[in-house]
Amino acid sequence: MLEHMPPTPSARKQRVGIELRKMRDAAGTTAADAATVLGVARTKITLIEQGTYSVTPERVAALARKYGEPDSDYVEALAAMAGDRTKGWWEEYRGAVPPGFLDICEMEFHATGQQSYQICHPPGPMQTERYSRAIFRDAQVPLSPRVVETRVENRLRRSETLMAEGAAPYTAIVHEAALRMQFGGREVAREQLDWMLELSHRPHVTLRVVSFESGGFKGSGQAIIYMNGPVPRLDSVQYDTIDGPTFLHSTDHLQKYRGLIEQMTDRALSVDGTRDLISKIKKEL
Repeated sequence: MLEHMPPTPSARKQRVGIELRKMRDAAGTTAADAATVLGVARTKITLIEQGTYSVTPERVAALARKYGEPDSDYVEALAAMAGDRTKGWWEEYRGAVPPGFLDICEMEFHATGQQSYQICHPPGPMQTERYSRAIFRDAQVPLSPRVVETRVENRLRRSETLMAEGAAPYTAIVHEAALRMQFGGREVAREQLDWMLELSHRPHVTLRVVSFESGGFKGSGQAIIYMNGPVPRLDSVQYDTIDGPTFLHSTDHLQKYRGLIEQMTDRALSVDGTRDLISKIKKEL
């Protein structure tokens, strides 16, 4: 049975439709042929693939059989994604923060691990309250005090989830420039560095810095979050634009950004070297 979804589905719900479209295209199957499998009009297949309508796990499996998809782990994971009805903590902020922020929260919540690369400031989940507030106050489009506080609260909730004991592995690769940017002033910057050092000792957190001495490399200017799905084909990449978060998940994009993460990792200091550099910068403030 097809269920009507809200006009603007989340990025995760849209992903189900995107993956079904990928399968259908690879199989060379028409929307009309796919519709016969579900016993619906051809237009409903289009709406499913656009994320306007959700579909049950059983029907995801039926379409995958029709398309001859051989990867059973992938199909099982996609079916589970289609059937998920989790109402996470981020739903409390719907209407209060941009939908893209909520998409990031939801995608991170379901990720089996993630790697973040940031240039101008530490990753959101690793920011202190005062540091986050300073960043939002400096937003390109001025925000009201109330909006600033709401976004700070949302960011701190992300931090509580991702930095909590037992959370999925979290790797942060941060450029040295981010450590030297003094959002909020010297005191706030020192507090931020202390917090990052503390987080770096948590078992599931890996923090590494790309120093100025490492030189340049292709893609060094791109801040990204790479989120691992239940299977590699369901990984996602998120990067920021002036219009908000953008998600990438084509095979070519995933391969490209996996390579970029590897380059950044190769250029980064060791965990101990990272802690030494952060402590050095803190003393210089």
